[in-house]
Amino acid sequence: MKKGIFVALGMLACMNASAQDFSPYTPGEGEGIVYFLPKTALEVNVIATKVTYTPGEFCRYANRYMRMDGIPTQPETHWEIKQIDVRSVGVPDSTKVYIMKLKDKNVASNVELTNEGIVKAINTTSPAENQTDMYQLDKTEPHENARKYMTEDMLMAGSTAKMAELAAKEIYNIRDSKNQILRGQADAMPKDGASMKLVITNLDKQEKAMMEMFTGTTDREDKLFTFRITPEDGMNNKVAARFSRLLGVLGENNLSGDPIYLNVSAASSLPAAPTDDKKKKLKGVIYNIPGKGSVTVSYQGKTLFSGELPVTQFGYTEVLTDGLFDKKINTRVIFNPETGGIVKIDKNE
Repeated sequence: MKKGIFVALGMLACMNASAQDFSPYTPGEGEGIVYFLPKTALEVNVIATKVTYTPGEFCRYANRYMRMDGIPTQPETHWEIKQIDVRSVGVPDSTKVYIMKLKDKNVASNVELTNEGIVKAINTTSPAENQTDMYQLDKTEPHENARKYMTEDMLMAGSTAKMAELAAKEIYNIRDSKNQILRGQADAMPKDGASMKLVITNLDKQEKAMMEMFTGTTDREDKLFTFRITPEDGMNNKVAARFSRLLGVLGENNLSGDPIYLNVSAASSLPAAPTDDKKKKLKGVIYNIPGKGSVTVSYQGKTLFSGELPVTQFGYTEVLTDGLFDKKINTRVIFNPETGGIVKIDKNE
């Protein structure tokens, strides 16, 4: 099991030691398995694109030979916000830590915990987690080297201006060759459609590489930046991070960038939580009933994310009573380690 600690208490059951009482944990008090319930942290994921422009070797001659205006002659780098996404993640709640003590009347044969000690399952195994990446980060493919398409005359030219002139003529020749092939007027026509497609593709590649000597190249590379924030009801204009077109994504305290704001509010009301007196009378497996929060993220007055997410802090805890774990009843429970809520429960009598 890659993620999770499987705590085998089956040996204790086989020894007729019976299993557990679930109680609030006090360090140094009693023996058993200690587990946490999670609380919600909001993970703000910012995907930013680094855009890098590199001028072409013949950029100064783009207007003269290719009739192209406004071609930059200096390198330039800037950043753009591509996407902002928010998701709920579970982190151990130090105020909700419990111990599973041995008890004569009840049986819970095994317990599965995450690496951080959050309960995942009792008497069963939680489903395998999907390990695929959540976000697709794009990157520009390497550019073709235009010099390998240069003719001998270009390489032997005595000046950059002359090289640019000959390169422009070669580009026009390539375009003329493509037009003749597409019109069926070429002296040596491809034998079939597949051959024609291959020839046109190669000519396109040559033209693009030669044109980049005039227009320059632009590379785009996505990068992921992640920030975690503990949500509160009524959280307004919390600075989650900052963004600068020149510097990219920055920490919340770096004033070189403009703020990315996070807003959180309880999305729906749950039934009133049980009173403390009622909870004290119940003994068993304690779990969360999470609430929901409305979450928005904005930058420079524009909303870039809006959604409703589970937030444990907006809910309360409940108890699966001891009777469900009687020796005669094999109760199996799967929990959501992100929220501490029950995903599935079944039993065999």
